[in-house]
Amino acid sequence: LRAAQVAFVAPVGEDIALTAEIIRQGRNVTQVRSEILYDGKVALSAFWLFGEGREANALRPADPPEDWPGAPDDNEVAMGGQGPSFIQNNFELRYGQVKGADHGATVRRWARLTEQHDLDPVSKLVLMGDVMPPGAMRAMRRIGPISSINWSFNVLDPESRSPGGWYLAENASQHANSGYSSERLRMWDADGRQVLDGVQCVAVFG
Repeated sequence: LRAAQVAFVAPVGEDIALTAEIIRQGRNVTQVRSEILYDGKVALSAFWLFGEGREANALRPADPPEDWPGAPDDNEVAMGGQGPSFIQNNFELRYGQVKGADHGATVRRWARLTEQHDLDPVSKLVLMGDVMPPGAMRAMRRIGPISSINWSFNVLDPESRSPGGWYLAENASQHANSGYSSERLRMWDADGRQVLDGVQCVAVFG
């Protein structure tokens, strides 16, 4: 997997239906569309781009993260026993920013899956890529709900296997107004190599 565009259309219940079809299969790139249907209506729509690796003609390493927080074990546990159940039941989080400092509209945490799932590296990145709350949370003037509307991302290292399963996830609001925030989502492995780069639109209520 090299890239994806995901639209979170509506909430889902227990009874869902899944669809997938190949839109185009070329010599190097295959494009797939998939949907999650609930009660006969689209709840999620996604477009996936798979590409074979080949000899590089362009080389430009991703920038390392600013203000490296140190190894996961050097940081305190975050959200212990708090937060949504899907985070408590599936992820271990540690702080990835200096506590008490002004981080603007940016949220950064170390994260890893709590279970050793038998998943390929890309599936783990996708599972973890949207675990952080939006950076706009730090710019909200009142407490209120937030909701992801879409998510577009590029996989920079489809073979990533970070030591200990830890990844540094960052959500940063680039612009927030009129009830929406434009977010940039990035992930680095435990050695400081960026493995995922994405953008997202988030609805901010309240």
